[in-house]
Amino acid sequence: MKRYQIKPRLNWQQKVEEIGFNYHTTDSLYWDESAFYEFSAKEVDIIETATNELWEICLKAVQHVIDNSLYNKFHIPEWFIPHIEDSLNNDAPAIYGRFDFSMDKGVPKLLEFNADTPTSLFESSVIQWYWLQDFKPECDQFNSIHEKLVAYWKYLKDYLYDYPLHFSAVKESLEDITTTEYMRDCAIQAGLETKFLYIDEIGWDNANSIFVDNEFFSIKNIFKLYPYEWLINEDFGKNILTDRNHAYWIEPSWKMLLSNKAILPILWKLNYGHDNLLESYFEEDRDLVSSNYAKKPLLSREGSNIQLMEYGRVIAETAGDYGEEGFIYQKLCPLPEFDKNYPLIGSWVIGQESAGIGIRESDSLITDNSSRFVPHLFS
Repeated sequence: MKRYQIKPRLNWQQKVEEIGFNYHTTDSLYWDESAFYEFSAKEVDIIETATNELWEICLKAVQHVIDNSLYNKFHIPEWFIPHIEDSLNNDAPAIYGRFDFSMDKGVPKLLEFNADTPTSLFESSVIQWYWLQDFKPECDQFNSIHEKLVAYWKYLKDYLYDYPLHFSAVKESLEDITTTEYMRDCAIQAGLETKFLYIDEIGWDNANSIFVDNEFFSIKNIFKLYPYEWLINEDFGKNILTDRNHAYWIEPSWKMLLSNKAILPILWKLNYGHDNLLESYFEEDRDLVSSNYAKKPLLSREGSNIQLMEYGRVIAETAGDYGEEGFIYQKLCPLPEFDKNYPLIGSWVIGQESAGIGIRESDSLITDNSSRFVPHLFS
């Protein structure tokens, strides 16, 4: 894995906007093509193998949580447990997730799994691919995300209700809207009938006990880029259990187990010593972790409320509003450094298999909402 400084394409802003990428610059530069990362084919194989293997052990961990009723570890309300179990037992449609890796001497180490509402999908799939065609078309990229998304939506078509597939995101986030519309475009290419609406436009028909859209059309299939932990803490979310349509929510609710960092100590306990896992413990077992650790909230976003400790000294930390549910303690595995740039590898699972990577790069050891997206290639 190597990092190279390069000159960005002439009029690169226009180029990415022409293909629908309008949040390349927010408060600071987000899409950064003044650098790229190069991997060897062997490194790509290692990441792909790790992703596929971790996906399999994650599925087993979810079953373990359900079989042993470990929901209290996740701070999941009891009333929602039946929906989680039904979504897994009935094999409710699911499409994607993103493992976040730190590369440690060539070995991918799992920091967390964004299994419910992962973003950076569009830039991982389309934007960096177009960059490669302009920059070095003779090289390759670990990226079959778009093809796998279209193929898997096509596969899921027979498992959805014979109704339109709704797509929904919050109005306030251009990134979320772009991600959702890109996912919708993939579904359209797969031959599905779709409709878009904002989260706050999802209605409830009290007389018929069903969800409806802003045209009062019944919702039976819905992709939502909105976290379950938010949804179930709102009164409106409780309608999920009384919905007479039994709508398919994508991602399904069992994914909230994997997107909660409580899954990390469970993965470690079930797969002790696994090369791609880091020692992780709940608060009651924090004395088992070494003096070098990351303290992480069970639920947080954009790297909030994380503290990195090394030999009793704080080496990095972030503020935020998370941590009420508790924390886990994970063995410290600092991101690799390239001239004070710290890359995090996001490795995508589409359907049931590894599909490619995207890289977020920070000026610090914690990847947060100011981190940049930097393209990659391999040769």
